[in-house]
Amino acid sequence: MATQNAYFLSRLWPHPLAVGKKQIFLASLGAGIGLVLTSLLSHWMLGELNLWFVAPVGASAVLLFGVPASPLAQPWSVVGGNALSAFAGVTVSSLIPNPALACGVAACLAIVLMFQLRCLHPPGGAVALTAVIGGPAVQHLGYQFVLTPVLLNSATLALLAIIFNNLSGRRYPHPLAPEEVKPQPLSLPIPLTRTDLHEALQSGELLDIDEDDLQALLQRAEQIAERRLLNS
Repeated sequence: MATQNAYFLSRLWPHPLAVGKKQIFLASLGAGIGLVLTSLLSHWMLGELNLWFVAPVGASAVLLFGVPASPLAQPWSVVGGNALSAFAGVTVSSLIPNPALACGVAACLAIVLMFQLRCLHPPGGAVALTAVIGGPAVQHLGYQFVLTPVLLNSATLALLAIIFNNLSGRRYPHPLAPEEVKPQPLSLPIPLTRTDLHEALQSGELLDIDEDDLQALLQRAEQIAERRLLNS
């Protein structure tokens, strides 16, 4: 029992992130520049008397510049996810007066919408809650909150991420277009170790996957490929 408890507790301490110093620098610099420019532009367009920035955009910046390869960090995920979540939050807030209940329903609805429209974006949950408990300024805006500041902030930050990531040598948006050439299947005659995967991950952008999970995924793919060859 003591050994099992020790194993469980050891899982609470995360592995080092497989990312190089250059990528850490680019993520930090990009997020900082992106948030400053987004804030300034939104402030300039909306003025002193309007709500011109929302805090969840900071979480969006972490994804856009920290893990730009993630499906959760693609432009449509950011813009669509945040805007749909704001819409869900405003709608639920107008129908359910109890804040605690409204928060739960708003987050639930936002997640359903994001899944259905292929724009799952974790900060969207915070946007939905902001629409419910953001105070009088947010309540006064109503559905205008969806357009300004949420959509304005999200679209500006996504555009800046496209510019910055491509200037810094990152492929973004990350999915390949249908007409782009996909990588050819590779035959690996030698086994890959966790150390190999760690080194490979460290040499590129931060990917939202642990080496152990990646190794298990490759092993499952290899088993599937072996069954396919046997059945062909």
